[in-house]
Amino acid sequence: MYRHLLVPIDATDLSIEIVGQAVEYARTLGARITFFHAVPDYAASLFSDAEIVRAAAPAEFVYAFEGRARELLVKAESAARAQGVPCGSRSVVTDAPYEGIIAAAREAGCDLIFMASHGRRSSVGMMLGSQTLKVLTHTEIPVLVAATRNPAAPARAIGIIRDEHRSLAAVMHVWMHVVAGAREQGTLPDAVLMRAIVHYLRTFPIAQHHPKEDEHLFGRLRLRTNALHAELDELERQHERDHQLVDELGSMVETLFDDRDAQRTPIDIAALEQAVKRYANFLWEHLGREEGVILPAAQRYLTSEDWSEIDAAFAQNRDSRFGSDVDGELRRLFSRIVNFGAPAST
Repeated sequence: MYRHLLVPIDATDLSIEIVGQAVEYARTLGARITFFHAVPDYAASLFSDAEIVRAAAPAEFVYAFEGRARELLVKAESAARAQGVPCGSRSVVTDAPYEGIIAAAREAGCDLIFMASHGRRSSVGMMLGSQTLKVLTHTEIPVLVAATRNPAAPARAIGIIRDEHRSLAAVMHVWMHVVAGAREQGTLPDAVLMRAIVHYLRTFPIAQHHPKEDEHLFGRLRLRTNALHAELDELERQHERDHQLVDELGSMVETLFDDRDAQRTPIDIAALEQAVKRYANFLWEHLGREEGVILPAAQRYLTSEDWSEIDAAFAQNRDSRFGSDVDGELRRLFSRIVNFGAPAST
């Protein structure tokens, strides 16, 4: 039986589905996953679109052509960890993704490549579909081609919600990793990163994600069934508690970096580490209840009209839809967090 899967991903909606399928497959096998992303060789041509972006919008260039790869892989790893699946990730700069996929599978010792049956090109990713046939014809490693299709509104909406959950989980993994490292070394974690994480949590899950769940997902479910009122009441209370916990963590971070307190002991870091762990456990339990109870129930009770509204509401948050100043800030914050503090993949 297969023990180690290589799972190529890009920045399209298709990869959200593929990550979920691959994680479930690996979980049933007791296998591990190495996620793989091929980064285009934007330096190959001085006249490429990337060079135009570099000159016109340097911040956009750094995100799209450098930081995005790590962001995608960290979110995929978070999806695997949530299901208890051991994982790592790799990326390589190449204009021949199929060659990078095959080489990564060999180097990682993978015994199966798990790929999509078709895909769409993204500006920073690879064209999964066109690469699948090339991988099939050039590798001796078994390839499992997963059936995929353009998702309908329910699948799109659920995919967005799960992807946002992965973003939150990724941020928490970074936070725990950085604080634990500082505690082990007897130093302070990076103040800018700590404040960025708190600001991200206040701006995204508390100010955007939770309110949209309350209004659109939970609200629609309350209209369609009475069976979930108690569960929805509890989740809404947890949304309020989330706000309180983040405020408490924000106060701890500010106290830790208070310039007036020149004498800090390791207990300061240890206390912050324990508080971050408690919050992470709270958040993961909350997300697990939503994905394990609410989303399956929503698929059972909600109508096509309901899903169209939910899809439209959450679609405003997707990376390809960033347009407002707040959305742009969120994208830059998330990219800065996961690229600054994420643990090295193996």
